[in-house]
Amino acid sequence: MHIENVSTYHKHVQVEAEHYAEAAARHPALARRVRATIGWDFRSFDAEMRDAEILVFMGLDFKPGNFRKRAPKLRWIQLTSAGIDHVSPLDWLPRGVVMTNNSGVHAEKHGEFGLTALLMLNHNVPIMTTNQRRARWHTVFGSPIRGKTVAIVGVGRIGGRAAELCKAMGMTVLGVRRGGGAHPHVDEMFRPAQVRKAMARADFVLVTLPLTGATRHFVGRRELEAMKPGAGFANLGRGATVDYDALRALLESGRLSGAVLDAFEEEPLPASSPLWRTRNLIISPHCSSSDVDRYVPDTLDLTFDNLGRYMRGQPLRNAVDLRLGY
Repeated sequence: MHIENVSTYHKHVQVEAEHYAEAAARHPALARRVRATIGWDFRSFDAEMRDAEILVFMGLDFKPGNFRKRAPKLRWIQLTSAGIDHVSPLDWLPRGVVMTNNSGVHAEKHGEFGLTALLMLNHNVPIMTTNQRRARWHTVFGSPIRGKTVAIVGVGRIGGRAAELCKAMGMTVLGVRRGGGAHPHVDEMFRPAQVRKAMARADFVLVTLPLTGATRHFVGRRELEAMKPGAGFANLGRGATVDYDALRALLESGRLSGAVLDAFEEEPLPASSPLWRTRNLIISPHCSSSDVDRYVPDTLDLTFDNLGRYMRGQPLRNAVDLRLGY
């Protein structure tokens, strides 16, 4: 098993030798059966890939050309991220190699941030922030969030955890998911074709979609214009799933009361972006999901759980459906 890190990325997602040693101590029986190497910035990557069966990596800056010949023994790739859009399209993935993602590791922190975003919207924090930048004293009042309605677009692990926390706050939860199946913390579920119907009933819309061919700008102008006047909006999924030009226009006109955005099509968000100057908008620099204390330990525990499954010939957790892109 080879673990590849990118030194320029955030430290809390880097797997260092001591992290692996701690995880191996938690899973000693499995650790004894695997030889693990750790690399940085692809310096020894090709040499390690010549006999690696398993690759664990973040995936940023990955150059997959001629990968079948470079990694002839590879059978499984464990991503340390939930999304796979940064390694798509997957035409480089050798036939027979299973890819698994990090879904679930983010759920606790990401879901909690989702509730935080809704509370900020409910209590007019985006409006207060805009007024503060303008040195404008303007009192805005609100009411408790209990009894209000949220539409969660993308009820996976993250959206499901956010739904659970919203229910605990006494909210009505509407959900939108591809299969339309029920969820224990969602009062009413809608299919993607019904997304405008769900959004029109909500006081807040929370988007937690992965980025695939089917979800790019899934929440577009017509969907945003379907929201009730004065509603709030938050996106904790991928930036390209929402038409931010349309969202910005609705914020500037006052049609929507506020927004919280955590992800963007281009990151870092350029200083020239008009989003920085949009009224009643809070920008979070793609930091809503990562738990600085638990990200690496939980990632390695998931990897060791899958390692046991791999050795027993069982299906792996979080296997990516290549057709769906997540």
